[in-house]
Amino acid sequence: MLHVALYEPEIPPNTGNIIRLCANTGAQLHLIAPLGFVLEDKRLRRAGLDYHEFAAVMQHDGFDAFCDWSGQRRLLACTTKARQHYHQINFQDEDVLLFGPESRGLPTNVLNSLPDDQKLRIPMLSGSRSLNLSNATAVILFEAWRQLGFNAAV
Repeated sequence: MLHVALYEPEIPPNTGNIIRLCANTGAQLHLIAPLGFVLEDKRLRRAGLDYHEFAAVMQHDGFDAFCDWSGQRRLLACTTKARQHYHQINFQDEDVLLFGPESRGLPTNVLNSLPDDQKLRIPMLSGSRSLNLSNATAVILFEAWRQLGFNAAV
C-alpha cells in the first residue's frame, strides 16, 4: 500500500479531492495537524463526494506523531526544492509521499531531515512556481502506483 501524507493542509477542496484520489487508488491518506479546516467542512465533503467512506484516512497530532507512526517507512518529500524528478525514483510498497501546505510547502526543517534522494519534484516550465496540491498528488501517486503494477486495479 502507498501512503499520502498532507502536512498541515489548508484548503478543504484540495484535501477532498485527495480523499477521492486515495479512495480510487487504494492509498492511505494521512492528515498531519494542525489542519486549516475542520473535517466536517462542507467544501471538503463536496470535493470528496461520496468517497469518504471508501478512503482510509488517519489523523496525526503533529509531525512528531506522524514520524512515530511512519517508523521505518521511506518518506519521500514532494517539493519544488528537490533536484530529482519524481519519475527518476524506484517507488516501493509502503512508501509515504509527503506534501506540504498549499501556501508554503514543506518547512526547511522537514526537508533538511531527509536525504536528497528522498526529495522529488515535478518538472515544470521555467518561471512556474508550483502545481495545485491535489494535481501534484495525483501526478506522483499515479506514477508510484504504475511502478508497483497498479496493484488491485481493474
